[in-house]
Amino acid sequence: MPSYSDNKKAHFDYEILETMEAGLVLSGGEVKSIRTGQANLKGAFITFHDHKAWLTGAHIPKYKFSSVLTDDPDRSRQILLKLKEMTYLREKMQERGLTIVPLSLYNSGRLIKLKVAVAKGKKRFDKRESIKDRENKREIGRILKNN
Repeated sequence: MPSYSDNKKAHFDYEILETMEAGLVLSGGEVKSIRTGQANLKGAFITFHDHKAWLTGAHIPKYKFSSVLTDDPDRSRQILLKLKEMTYLREKMQERGLTIVPLSLYNSGRLIKLKVAVAKGKKRFDKRESIKDRENKREIGRILKNN
């Protein structure tokens, strides 16, 4: 399951509590653009309007070989979730300190899927700990590689 686009900033800014898989409503050119790895989820978030979930802030540029005029690359795209999942996410979003963030775009068979997470924002000292842990892992890896 190759990942076409990861939201690395989400892993740094948020503590991921749980994840789920969702579908996306896309045009053909957008699917091809995602498969070539051009999608960007940095700064993207999930909103709820009219009993539907929407991916807002994701940038999916026009496929360069497409002859069809496409919509705005920064437009909101509908997320396909079951009613039970949508109400669960909406309830989690109402809780204090929790938010819903997109983590990655990947394919499942012929379909493009979105990994969505319920997350809690990290404080500044939590981010420092994340940086310190990452640097310690790199140092251990260097030591093991050299020995």
